[in-house]
Amino acid sequence: MTDTPQSNSTAADAAPAAGQAAVKAEKHGRLVGNLSMFVAKTFSGFNENALKYLLPHWMNAFSGVVIRLGFGSLFFWILGWVRPDKTEKVTVRDRLLLLLTGIICVFGYMYTLLIGLTYTTPISSSIFIALQGTVVYIICLILRTDRLSTGRLIGIVLGIAGALVCVLTQKHSDVASNPLLGNMFCMMSTILFSSYLVIEKRFLKRLSNATVSKYTFSGGLLAGIVVVLISGQWYAPVLSTHIFSTPFLVLAFVLFFPTSISYLLTDIGLKKLPATVVGLYANWILIVAAIVSYILGQDRFSWWQILSIVLIIASVCLVESAEAKDNK
Repeated sequence: MTDTPQSNSTAADAAPAAGQAAVKAEKHGRLVGNLSMFVAKTFSGFNENALKYLLPHWMNAFSGVVIRLGFGSLFFWILGWVRPDKTEKVTVRDRLLLLLTGIICVFGYMYTLLIGLTYTTPISSSIFIALQGTVVYIICLILRTDRLSTGRLIGIVLGIAGALVCVLTQKHSDVASNPLLGNMFCMMSTILFSSYLVIEKRFLKRLSNATVSKYTFSGGLLAGIVVVLISGQWYAPVLSTHIFSTPFLVLAFVLFFPTSISYLLTDIGLKKLPATVVGLYANWILIVAAIVSYILGQDRFSWWQILSIVLIIASVCLVESAEAKDNK
């Protein structure tokens, strides 16, 4: 009986310590998550400029897709082998659906993105990438898995306005051979990737990231190989250059970082941060691509383009803010 007060005192002292430890761990988790997303989306921003450098002189869109998907498939199959999840159960139906998703969405997304970058600029491409969160929300509305709100509706209108400003005002120039065609392909790539995100989210509820990615990338690779064999449009002189040449080093950057490492860092961000915060980092891709494009001369300054960027950022912020309020 005499030990009871001392035991109660020890428990009382331990409670604040445990609470402080939990708060400290949460802050550390947020820091890790934000740093992961910052680095991941910085890589994604540079990816736009790197692909613009390679296209179409060092590789065409067909070859670029096959190379990226081939490397990505190998990376995620090795990742799944090194870090297996023995508790997950992958059915034959799962494999077939993931392969089909890769054939339609992953191959379609990468191909239309590379075609778009062939004809337009990295900034214009990034404007449509920043719209992915808004397009995902529209898809969810169509599927009736989400509901409409005033803030989101205003955000959608602003996003569409920003995209139209980009499409209708960009003119043919030395940095954009056919901007209208390129922007249309970039818009299509955004729709395909947003559809992939909606599908992927359903699978990730019970399957690991490596499992989902290795099958979707493999499906996309299969589609790319078939298309190249049928069309005969294989053009990749970058593969015959010296490994320390600029084109090969740029390609290596695209394969290792935006194609592989960036995806893993985004996964860390999703685990540490709310999805709304992760979605806002799409704006950073646009900012990075814009800065690098102006420095490298891959785009020309335009007030219309700045207006489009402002509208897109406002659109994303409104949609994500409304989603955060609804979740709260």
